[in-house]
Amino acid sequence: MFDGIDDIDWVRLGHAYGSAGDVPGLLRALRSPDEGERQAAFGSLYANIFHQGTRYEASAYAVPFLLELLADPATPDRELVLYLATALAVGYDERWLPEGVPVAEFRRVADGGRELLAAKPPPWHGDDETQKEYVEYAYVESLDEADQQRLWAHIELTVYDAVRAGVPLFRDLLTDADPGLRAGAAYALAWFPEDAAGSLPALVAAAEAALEVDEDEAATALVAAGLLGAAPDAGLLADPRPVIRWAAAIGRARVLGVDADQATVDELLAWTAAAGPGHRPAADGAEVPFLDGDLNGYAGLSLRLLDTRHTDRAFDALLDRLPAVTGEKALPVAAEALRLAFPDGSLPKGAPCAALAPRQRRLVEVLARSPEVWLFGDSTFVNFSLLVGDYGLPRSREAMLAYLDGPPA
Repeated sequence: MFDGIDDIDWVRLGHAYGSAGDVPGLLRALRSPDEGERQAAFGSLYANIFHQGTRYEASAYAVPFLLELLADPATPDRELVLYLATALAVGYDERWLPEGVPVAEFRRVADGGRELLAAKPPPWHGDDETQKEYVEYAYVESLDEADQQRLWAHIELTVYDAVRAGVPLFRDLLTDADPGLRAGAAYALAWFPEDAAGSLPALVAAAEAALEVDEDEAATALVAAGLLGAAPDAGLLADPRPVIRWAAAIGRARVLGVDADQATVDELLAWTAAAGPGHRPAADGAEVPFLDGDLNGYAGLSLRLLDTRHTDRAFDALLDRLPAVTGEKALPVAAEALRLAFPDGSLPKGAPCAALAPRQRRLVEVLARSPEVWLFGDSTFVNFSLLVGDYGLPRSREAMLAYLDGPPA
Protein backbone atom coordinates (compact mmCIF):
# COMPACT_ATOMS: atom_id res chain seq x y z
CA MET A 1 0.00 0.00 0.00
CA PHE A 2 1.21 3.50 -0.96
CA ASP A 3 4.16 2.17 -2.93
CA GLY A 4 6.01 5.07 -4.51
CA ILE A 5 4.17 7.79 -2.58
CA ASP A 6 7.42 9.08 -1.09
CA ASP A 7 9.12 9.21 -4.49
CA ILE A 8 6.83 12.09 -5.54
CA ASP A 9 8.05 15.62 -4.89
CA TRP A 10 4.82 16.69 -3.21
CA VAL A 11 6.34 19.91 -1.90
CA ARG A 12 6.81 21.14 -5.46
CA LEU A 13 3.22 20.28 -6.42
CA GLY A 14 0.49 22.76 -5.67
CA HIS A 15 -3.06 22.56 -4.33
CA ALA A 16 -5.55 25.16 -3.13
CA TYR A 17 -3.38 26.30 -0.23
CA GLY A 18 0.05 26.19 -1.82
CA SER A 19 2.48 23.31 -1.42
CA ALA A 20 0.97 19.80 -1.40
CA GLY A 21 3.47 18.49 1.12
CA ASP A 22 0.60 17.53 3.44
CA VAL A 23 -1.16 15.26 0.92
CA PRO A 24 0.76 11.97 1.50
CA GLY A 25 0.08 12.15 5.23
CA LEU A 26 -3.61 12.79 4.58
CA LEU A 27 -3.81 9.84 2.17
CA ARG A 28 -2.19 7.56 4.72
CA ALA A 29 -4.64 8.81 7.36
CA LEU A 30 -7.51 7.38 5.29
CA ARG A 31 -6.34 3.94 6.52
CA SER A 32 -6.29 5.01 10.16
CA PRO A 33 -8.28 2.86 12.62
CA ASP A 34 -9.38 6.12 14.24
CA GLU A 35 -12.60 7.39 12.64
CA GLY A 36 -11.97 10.97 13.71
CA GLU A 37 -8.56 10.98 12.05
CA ARG A 38 -10.05 9.55 8.85
CA GLN A 39 -12.83 12.11 8.76
CA ALA A 40 -10.39 14.96 9.32
CA ALA A 41 -8.24 13.66 6.44
CA PHE A 42 -11.25 13.47 4.12
CA GLY A 43 -12.19 17.02 5.05
CA SER A 44 -8.70 18.30 4.35
CA LEU A 45 -8.47 16.53 0.99
CA TYR A 46 -11.85 17.87 -0.10
CA ALA A 47 -10.59 21.32 0.82
CA ASN A 48 -7.14 21.23 -0.77
CA ILE A 49 -7.15 18.95 -3.84
CA PHE A 50 -10.86 19.51 -4.55
CA HIS A 51 -11.41 23.04 -3.37
CA GLN A 52 -15.00 24.08 -4.15
CA GLY A 53 -14.86 21.92 -7.27
CA THR A 54 -11.44 23.12 -8.48
CA ARG A 55 -8.70 20.57 -9.09
CA TYR A 56 -4.99 21.28 -8.91
CA GLU A 57 -1.66 19.86 -10.04
CA ALA A 58 -1.43 17.65 -6.94
CA SER A 59 -4.91 16.22 -7.47
CA ALA A 60 -3.87 13.87 -10.29
CA TYR A 61 -0.95 12.55 -8.23
CA ALA A 62 -3.30 11.66 -5.36
CA VAL A 63 -5.72 9.68 -7.53
CA PRO A 64 -3.71 6.42 -7.95
CA PHE A 65 -3.45 6.11 -4.19
CA LEU A 66 -7.18 6.70 -3.78
CA LEU A 67 -7.83 3.92 -6.30
CA GLU A 68 -5.42 1.68 -4.40
CA LEU A 69 -7.34 2.37 -1.20
CA LEU A 70 -10.64 1.73 -2.95
CA ALA A 71 -9.48 -1.63 -4.33
CA ASP A 72 -8.57 -2.93 -0.87
CA PRO A 73 -11.59 -4.34 1.04
CA ALA A 74 -9.74 -3.63 4.30
CA THR A 75 -9.90 0.14 3.68
CA PRO A 76 -12.46 1.84 5.93
CA ASP A 77 -15.02 4.23 4.41
CA ARG A 78 -14.51 3.00 0.86
CA GLU A 79 -17.73 4.68 -0.21
CA LEU A 80 -16.22 8.06 0.72
CA VAL A 81 -13.00 7.22 -1.11
CA LEU A 82 -15.03 6.41 -4.23
CA TYR A 83 -17.03 9.62 -3.92
CA LEU A 84 -13.87 11.71 -3.61
CA ALA A 85 -12.32 10.02 -6.66
CA THR A 86 -15.48 10.62 -8.72
CA ALA A 87 -15.67 14.24 -7.62
CA LEU A 88 -12.05 14.74 -8.64
CA ALA A 89 -12.87 13.36 -12.09
CA VAL A 90 -15.84 15.60 -12.89
CA GLY A 91 -16.14 18.34 -10.30
CA TYR A 92 -19.75 19.25 -9.57
CA ASP A 93 -21.92 17.18 -11.87
CA GLU A 94 -24.38 19.94 -12.77
CA ARG A 95 -21.68 21.19 -15.12
CA TRP A 96 -22.26 18.14 -17.34
CA LEU A 97 -25.97 17.43 -16.97
CA PRO A 98 -28.14 16.48 -18.74
CA GLU A 99 -25.88 15.60 -21.69
CA GLY A 100 -22.91 13.92 -19.95
CA VAL A 101 -19.20 14.64 -20.35
CA PRO A 102 -18.28 15.88 -23.88
CA VAL A 103 -14.88 14.23 -23.84
CA ALA A 104 -13.74 15.27 -27.34
CA GLU A 105 -14.43 18.94 -26.55
CA PHE A 106 -12.83 18.52 -23.14
CA ARG A 107 -9.63 17.28 -24.77
CA ARG A 108 -9.69 19.99 -27.43
CA VAL A 109 -9.92 22.81 -24.89
CA ALA A 110 -7.02 21.35 -22.88
CA ASP A 111 -4.66 21.36 -25.87
CA GLY A 112 -1.59 23.46 -25.05
CA GLY A 113 -2.15 23.37 -21.30
CA ARG A 114 0.63 20.89 -20.63
CA GLU A 115 3.29 23.42 -21.64
CA LEU A 116 1.68 26.14 -19.55
CA LEU A 117 1.66 23.88 -16.49
CA ALA A 118 5.32 22.97 -17.03
CA ALA A 119 6.20 26.69 -16.93
CA LYS A 120 4.40 27.25 -13.63
CA PRO A 121 6.75 28.07 -10.72
CA PRO A 122 6.71 25.80 -7.66
CA PRO A 123 4.41 26.82 -4.83
CA TRP A 124 5.61 28.60 -1.73
CA HIS A 125 6.21 26.41 1.30
CA GLY A 126 7.34 27.12 4.81
CA ASP A 127 6.23 27.27 8.42
CA ASP A 128 5.67 31.02 8.76
CA GLU A 129 2.25 31.69 7.25
CA THR A 130 2.78 35.45 7.54
CA GLN A 131 5.45 35.13 4.85
CA LYS A 132 3.33 33.04 2.51
CA GLU A 133 3.45 34.02 -1.16
CA TYR A 134 0.88 32.80 -3.68
CA VAL A 135 3.40 32.54 -6.50
CA GLU A 136 1.24 30.07 -8.43
CA TYR A 137 -1.73 32.40 -8.47
CA ALA A 138 0.46 35.25 -9.66
CA TYR A 139 1.59 33.04 -12.55
CA VAL A 140 -2.00 32.15 -13.48
CA GLU A 141 -3.06 35.79 -13.35
CA SER A 142 -0.18 36.70 -15.68
CA LEU A 143 -1.74 34.55 -18.42
CA ASP A 144 -4.40 35.82 -20.78
CA GLU A 145 -7.91 34.40 -20.55
CA ALA A 146 -7.39 31.81 -23.30
CA ASP A 147 -4.22 30.44 -21.72
CA GLN A 148 -5.83 30.33 -18.28
CA GLN A 149 -8.61 28.25 -19.77
CA ARG A 150 -6.09 25.89 -21.41
CA LEU A 151 -4.14 25.53 -18.18
CA TRP A 152 -7.13 24.68 -15.99
CA ALA A 153 -8.62 22.41 -18.66
CA HIS A 154 -5.36 20.48 -18.86
CA ILE A 155 -5.21 20.09 -15.07
CA GLU A 156 -8.82 18.89 -14.98
CA LEU A 157 -8.27 16.51 -17.87
CA THR A 158 -5.16 15.04 -16.25
CA VAL A 159 -7.16 14.32 -13.10
CA TYR A 160 -10.05 12.95 -15.15
CA ASP A 161 -7.75 10.53 -16.99
CA ALA A 162 -6.13 9.45 -13.72
CA VAL A 163 -9.56 8.50 -12.36
CA ARG A 164 -10.48 6.90 -15.68
CA ALA A 165 -7.80 4.30 -14.96
CA GLY A 166 -10.16 3.06 -12.25
CA VAL A 167 -13.02 2.19 -14.65
CA PRO A 168 -12.33 -1.59 -14.50
CA LEU A 169 -12.37 -1.37 -10.70
CA PHE A 170 -15.65 0.56 -10.76
CA ARG A 171 -17.20 -2.16 -12.92
CA ASP A 172 -16.10 -4.79 -10.40
CA LEU A 173 -17.66 -2.78 -7.57
CA LEU A 174 -21.08 -2.99 -9.27
CA THR A 175 -21.36 -6.46 -7.72
CA ASP A 176 -19.84 -5.62 -4.32
CA ALA A 177 -21.71 -6.69 -1.19
CA ASP A 178 -21.96 -3.04 -0.08
CA PRO A 179 -24.96 -1.31 -1.72
CA GLY A 180 -23.36 2.10 -1.23
CA LEU A 181 -20.32 1.00 -3.22
CA ARG A 182 -22.54 -0.51 -5.93
CA ALA A 183 -24.49 2.72 -6.39
CA GLY A 184 -21.33 4.83 -6.18
CA ALA A 185 -19.68 2.71 -8.85
CA ALA A 186 -22.65 3.13 -11.20
CA TYR A 187 -22.52 6.88 -10.66
CA ALA A 188 -18.78 6.93 -11.35
CA LEU A 189 -19.05 4.96 -14.59
CA ALA A 190 -21.59 7.44 -15.98
CA TRP A 191 -18.86 10.02 -16.63
CA PHE A 192 -16.56 7.97 -18.86
CA PRO A 193 -18.19 7.71 -22.30
CA GLU A 194 -14.96 6.57 -23.95
CA ASP A 195 -15.36 3.32 -21.99
CA ALA A 196 -19.09 2.91 -22.63
CA ALA A 197 -18.73 -0.30 -24.66
CA GLY A 198 -17.38 -2.14 -21.64
CA SER A 199 -19.41 -0.34 -18.98
CA LEU A 200 -22.90 -0.58 -20.48
CA PRO A 201 -23.37 -4.35 -20.18
CA ALA A 202 -22.25 -4.15 -16.55
CA LEU A 203 -24.58 -1.23 -15.80
CA VAL A 204 -27.58 -2.85 -17.49
CA ALA A 205 -26.98 -6.03 -15.49
CA ALA A 206 -26.59 -4.00 -12.29
CA ALA A 207 -29.86 -2.16 -12.94
CA GLU A 208 -31.72 -5.40 -13.56
CA ALA A 209 -30.37 -6.95 -10.37
CA ALA A 210 -31.11 -3.87 -8.28
CA LEU A 211 -34.71 -3.57 -9.51
CA GLU A 212 -35.53 -6.44 -7.18
CA VAL A 213 -33.71 -5.18 -4.10
CA ASP A 214 -33.06 -1.40 -4.06
CA GLU A 215 -34.97 1.11 -6.20
CA ASP A 216 -32.53 4.00 -5.70
CA GLU A 217 -29.58 1.81 -6.66
CA ALA A 218 -31.48 0.66 -9.74
CA ALA A 219 -32.36 4.25 -10.64
CA THR A 220 -28.71 5.27 -10.38
CA ALA A 221 -27.63 2.47 -12.74
CA LEU A 222 -30.44 3.31 -15.21
CA VAL A 223 -29.45 6.98 -15.37
CA ALA A 224 -25.77 6.08 -15.69
CA ALA A 225 -26.57 3.76 -18.59
CA GLY A 226 -28.61 6.52 -20.21
CA LEU A 227 -25.72 8.95 -19.98
CA LEU A 228 -23.57 6.38 -21.76
CA GLY A 229 -26.14 5.84 -24.53
CA ALA A 230 -28.49 3.01 -23.50
CA ALA A 231 -32.15 4.01 -23.20
CA PRO A 232 -34.04 2.28 -20.37
CA ASP A 233 -36.93 0.06 -21.43
CA ALA A 234 -40.17 1.97 -22.05
CA GLY A 235 -42.00 -0.49 -19.81
CA LEU A 236 -40.28 1.03 -16.78
CA LEU A 237 -42.31 4.21 -17.32
CA ALA A 238 -45.27 2.25 -15.95
CA ASP A 239 -43.41 0.95 -12.89
CA PRO A 240 -45.34 1.57 -9.64
CA ARG A 241 -42.22 3.05 -8.01
CA PRO A 242 -41.86 6.78 -8.75
CA VAL A 243 -38.05 6.85 -8.73
CA ILE A 244 -37.89 4.05 -11.33
CA ARG A 245 -40.28 5.95 -13.61
CA TRP A 246 -38.13 9.06 -13.08
CA ALA A 247 -34.91 7.24 -13.95
CA ALA A 248 -36.47 5.66 -17.04
CA ALA A 249 -37.61 9.07 -18.27
CA ILE A 250 -34.23 10.69 -17.56
CA GLY A 251 -32.33 7.96 -19.37
CA ARG A 252 -34.71 7.82 -22.32
CA ALA A 253 -34.64 11.60 -22.80
CA ARG A 254 -30.85 11.55 -22.79
CA VAL A 255 -30.69 8.89 -25.50
CA LEU A 256 -33.79 9.64 -27.60
CA GLY A 257 -33.66 13.45 -27.38
CA VAL A 258 -36.13 15.12 -29.74
CA ASP A 259 -37.55 11.68 -30.61
CA ALA A 260 -38.56 10.96 -27.01
CA ASP A 261 -42.00 9.35 -26.73
CA GLN A 262 -44.93 11.10 -25.10
CA ALA A 263 -44.83 8.95 -21.95
CA THR A 264 -41.22 10.02 -21.35
CA VAL A 265 -42.12 13.67 -21.91
CA ASP A 266 -45.12 13.48 -19.57
CA GLU A 267 -43.06 11.88 -16.81
CA LEU A 268 -40.37 14.57 -17.03
CA LEU A 269 -42.94 17.36 -17.00
CA ALA A 270 -44.71 15.92 -13.97
CA TRP A 271 -41.45 15.65 -12.04
CA THR A 272 -40.40 19.15 -13.07
CA ALA A 273 -43.62 20.64 -11.72
CA ALA A 274 -43.72 18.17 -8.80
CA ALA A 275 -47.36 17.68 -9.75
CA GLY A 276 -49.62 14.69 -10.09
CA PRO A 277 -50.15 11.64 -7.89
CA GLY A 278 -47.09 9.56 -7.10
CA HIS A 279 -44.46 12.08 -8.14
CA ARG A 280 -42.47 12.56 -5.00
CA PRO A 281 -40.11 15.51 -4.53
CA ALA A 282 -36.46 14.70 -4.03
CA ALA A 283 -36.69 15.59 -0.33
CA ASP A 284 -38.87 12.52 0.29
CA GLY A 285 -35.90 10.25 0.74
CA ALA A 286 -34.46 9.40 -2.65
CA GLU A 287 -30.78 8.55 -2.47
CA VAL A 288 -29.76 9.01 -6.08
CA PRO A 289 -26.43 10.85 -6.34
CA PHE A 290 -26.98 12.76 -9.58
CA LEU A 291 -27.45 16.51 -9.03
CA ASP A 292 -27.08 15.85 -5.30
CA GLY A 293 -30.35 13.91 -5.26
CA ASP A 294 -32.49 16.68 -6.78
CA LEU A 295 -34.77 14.50 -8.90
CA ASN A 296 -37.10 17.32 -9.82
CA GLY A 297 -34.24 19.59 -10.82
CA TYR A 298 -32.67 16.92 -13.00
CA ALA A 299 -36.03 16.39 -14.73
CA GLY A 300 -36.19 20.13 -15.39
CA LEU A 301 -32.70 20.14 -16.88
CA SER A 302 -33.67 17.24 -19.16
CA LEU A 303 -36.45 19.27 -20.76
CA ARG A 304 -33.85 20.97 -22.96
CA LEU A 305 -33.26 17.63 -24.69
CA LEU A 306 -36.84 17.42 -25.97
CA ASP A 307 -38.38 18.62 -29.20
CA THR A 308 -39.36 22.29 -29.28
CA ARG A 309 -43.03 21.36 -29.65
CA HIS A 310 -42.96 20.65 -25.91
CA THR A 311 -41.56 24.07 -25.00
CA ASP A 312 -44.82 25.65 -23.81
CA ARG A 313 -45.61 22.75 -21.49
CA ALA A 314 -42.02 22.69 -20.27
CA PHE A 315 -42.12 26.39 -19.43
CA ASP A 316 -45.43 25.98 -17.59
CA ALA A 317 -43.98 23.13 -15.53
CA LEU A 318 -40.93 25.17 -14.60
CA LEU A 319 -43.05 28.12 -13.49
CA ASP A 320 -45.23 25.78 -11.42
CA ARG A 321 -42.10 24.54 -9.67
CA LEU A 322 -40.31 27.85 -9.04
CA PRO A 323 -42.33 29.06 -6.01
CA ALA A 324 -41.67 25.75 -4.24
CA VAL A 325 -37.86 25.70 -4.46
CA THR A 326 -35.19 27.47 -2.50
CA GLY A 327 -31.41 27.35 -2.12
CA GLU A 328 -29.45 25.19 -4.53
CA LYS A 329 -32.60 23.46 -5.78
CA ALA A 330 -33.75 26.77 -7.22
CA LEU A 331 -30.81 27.02 -9.61
CA PRO A 332 -31.61 24.32 -12.20
CA VAL A 333 -35.29 25.29 -12.31
CA ALA A 334 -34.60 29.00 -12.73
CA ALA A 335 -31.78 28.38 -15.21
CA GLU A 336 -34.07 26.39 -17.52
CA ALA A 337 -36.94 28.89 -17.19
CA LEU A 338 -34.59 31.78 -18.00
CA ARG A 339 -33.14 29.90 -20.96
CA LEU A 340 -36.62 29.38 -22.43
CA ALA A 341 -37.81 32.91 -21.69
CA PHE A 342 -34.67 34.59 -23.04
CA PRO A 343 -33.55 32.49 -26.03
CA ASP A 344 -31.54 35.42 -27.39
CA GLY A 345 -29.70 36.04 -24.13
CA SER A 346 -29.70 39.04 -21.84
CA LEU A 347 -32.08 41.97 -22.13
CA PRO A 348 -30.63 45.19 -23.51
CA LYS A 349 -29.41 47.44 -20.73
CA GLY A 350 -32.21 49.59 -19.37
CA ALA A 351 -35.02 47.64 -21.08
CA PRO A 352 -38.27 48.40 -19.18
CA CYS A 353 -40.62 45.70 -17.97
CA ALA A 354 -43.21 46.86 -20.52
CA ALA A 355 -40.84 45.77 -23.28
CA LEU A 356 -40.80 42.14 -22.12
CA ALA A 357 -42.25 39.39 -24.28
CA PRO A 358 -45.23 37.54 -22.71
CA ARG A 359 -43.17 34.56 -21.58
CA GLN A 360 -40.55 36.87 -20.04
CA ARG A 361 -43.23 38.85 -18.23
CA ARG A 362 -44.73 35.66 -16.77
CA LEU A 363 -41.34 34.59 -15.43
CA VAL A 364 -40.66 38.01 -13.89
CA GLU A 365 -44.05 37.95 -12.17
CA VAL A 366 -43.39 34.49 -10.69
CA LEU A 367 -39.95 35.53 -9.47
CA ALA A 368 -41.37 38.69 -7.91
CA ARG A 369 -44.05 36.85 -5.96
CA SER A 370 -41.83 33.96 -4.81
CA PRO A 371 -39.72 35.11 -1.83
CA GLU A 372 -38.26 31.67 -1.00
CA VAL A 373 -36.65 31.23 -4.40
CA TRP A 374 -34.25 34.11 -3.66
CA LEU A 375 -33.00 32.61 -0.38
CA PHE A 376 -30.39 30.20 0.91
CA GLY A 377 -31.64 29.49 4.40
CA ASP A 378 -32.50 32.88 5.84
CA SER A 379 -30.10 34.84 3.65
CA THR A 380 -30.13 36.07 0.08
CA PHE A 381 -28.69 33.43 -2.24
CA VAL A 382 -25.98 35.29 -4.14
CA ASN A 383 -25.65 32.61 -6.84
CA PHE A 384 -29.34 32.88 -7.63
CA SER A 385 -29.18 36.67 -7.79
CA LEU A 386 -26.22 36.46 -10.17
CA LEU A 387 -28.04 33.96 -12.39
CA VAL A 388 -31.05 36.23 -12.73
CA GLY A 389 -28.85 39.28 -13.24
CA ASP A 390 -27.03 37.56 -16.10
CA TYR A 391 -30.22 38.00 -18.13
CA GLY A 392 -30.41 41.73 -17.48
CA LEU A 393 -33.05 41.39 -14.76
CA PRO A 394 -32.98 42.91 -11.26
CA ARG A 395 -30.85 40.96 -8.79
CA SER A 396 -33.23 41.01 -5.81
CA ARG A 397 -36.91 40.33 -5.23
CA GLU A 398 -37.48 43.89 -4.02
CA ALA A 399 -35.92 45.29 -7.17
CA MET A 400 -37.96 42.84 -9.25
CA LEU A 401 -41.19 44.10 -7.67
CA ALA A 402 -40.14 47.69 -8.42
CA TYR A 403 -39.27 46.66 -11.97
CA LEU A 404 -42.80 45.32 -12.49
CA ASP A 405 -44.23 48.64 -11.36
CA GLY A 406 -41.82 50.66 -13.49
CA PRO A 407 -42.65 53.20 -16.21
CA PRO A 408 -44.09 52.08 -19.57
CA ALA A 409 -41.88 51.54 -22.60
